[in-house]
Amino acid sequence: MKKLEDILYKVRIIAIHGSRDVNVNSITIDSRKVHNGSVFIAIKGEKVDGHDFIQQSINSGAAIIVCEELPALLYDAVTYIQVKNAHEAVAYIAHNFYDEPSKKLKLVGVTGTNGKTTIATLLFKLFSSLEYKCGLISTVQNQIASEIIPSTHTTPDAISLNALLKQMADGSCTHVFMECSSHAIHQHRITGLHFAGGIFSNITHDHLDYHKTFDEYIRVKKSFFDNLTSDAFALSNLDEKRGTVMLQNTPAKKYYYSLKNVADFKGKILENALTGLVMLVNDKEVHFLLIGEFNAYNLLAVYGAAICLGEESEKALLVLSSLTGAEGRFDYIISKEKIIGIVDYAHTPDALENVLSTIKKLRRGDEQVITVVGCGGDRDKTKRPEMAEIAAALSTRTIFTSDNPRSEDPAQILKDMEAGLNSAGRRKSISIVDRKEAIKTAVSFANAEDIILLAGKGHEKYQVIGKQKLHFDDKEVLREMFELLKK
Repeated sequence: MKKLEDILYKVRIIAIHGSRDVNVNSITIDSRKVHNGSVFIAIKGEKVDGHDFIQQSINSGAAIIVCEELPALLYDAVTYIQVKNAHEAVAYIAHNFYDEPSKKLKLVGVTGTNGKTTIATLLFKLFSSLEYKCGLISTVQNQIASEIIPSTHTTPDAISLNALLKQMADGSCTHVFMECSSHAIHQHRITGLHFAGGIFSNITHDHLDYHKTFDEYIRVKKSFFDNLTSDAFALSNLDEKRGTVMLQNTPAKKYYYSLKNVADFKGKILENALTGLVMLVNDKEVHFLLIGEFNAYNLLAVYGAAICLGEESEKALLVLSSLTGAEGRFDYIISKEKIIGIVDYAHTPDALENVLSTIKKLRRGDEQVITVVGCGGDRDKTKRPEMAEIAAALSTRTIFTSDNPRSEDPAQILKDMEAGLNSAGRRKSISIVDRKEAIKTAVSFANAEDIILLAGKGHEKYQVIGKQKLHFDDKEVLREMFELLKK
């Protein structure tokens, strides 16, 4: 139970109508979860406006309404708080209601287009191996030590997030590693949190359906670092052309990692094979289990963050050398016939190019690279032709297929992709709407030593078709098709 005054710290209030001497027993942005004594915060979403549910919330017992626009009818028994920005308000209210849990933890945020999940997961695994009790908030899953909590968003809403952080703090976690998506930053889901540090991986064209322009996407990512405090660290990729821009205005202590330039955390790839990476890291030679240049950057980011958090260099590298990455990130299996199947979440042009470039470097001869890839429906359409162009250019054969078409016609999505092909690309590409059939076809094309890349879904265990969320697991289907080869 909290007093109303206690949960309004830092909230930008325009006006308060009604009593301030009110007890608060719960807070919610979902009118269906309101009960007697609740605070209901009316959020304007992309599809639904919480202001439309104020009356319903009052009928269900809401004692306090937080909103940007006051309703025409005000009840004497209800306290109304008009705020400048409801998204920002809910973040501060949640942080205050749950006793500022981020201040009791070493919370590290990871942002960027690609690499967030791998970096956050590796940090969680590293610090857990160093015998700290840790929390993980990621696209794949949320985790408190060994307890796994299913994840529905890259970054949860502000109330769920602060409740989860409180659970972690109350459970004696010392460190929490969290992906910070551009949506979460823009929608103030992480506003009010105290971060021990922030990491920037890279930035490429993505989510332009939401942010509209690339400059706005960059601005949103940068705002995360602008809002770090002077006692935090800010770690950025120096080889990314916007790596220094991200940290321009941060009050935090600045650090950089690089494969190509002089940096605080410098790496050099000595060997890149299916057996892993051999690297020089600050002049120490280390063998890692992860594969590819993009993972070399991820490993440098994790190593750098560990040092910024006070860990010993040799101990951190020793543990890192034994760790595997996140599920669905360059996740590979080899069939009895020696066909290599790789499942990867690559769903942006840059990520797809990184994965295919890595595969190219792993080839020892003229093995085929057969890529199965699609683009999500109701998402940024501008990247569809670009994805197809990259897939065709860097693969021996390409199969375009469905990847969560949602409300769009999957056949039309494939046509949008095909528009990016030149005549050479068209000759070695086919389109198969059914993803399982596409994977089966890829396997039928493959011979021993050939490499099949299933791109776009990675860890996901579902396909969103229309309004249905159907079970679908790329790795599971690939194993099934490999089994059929034996018969």
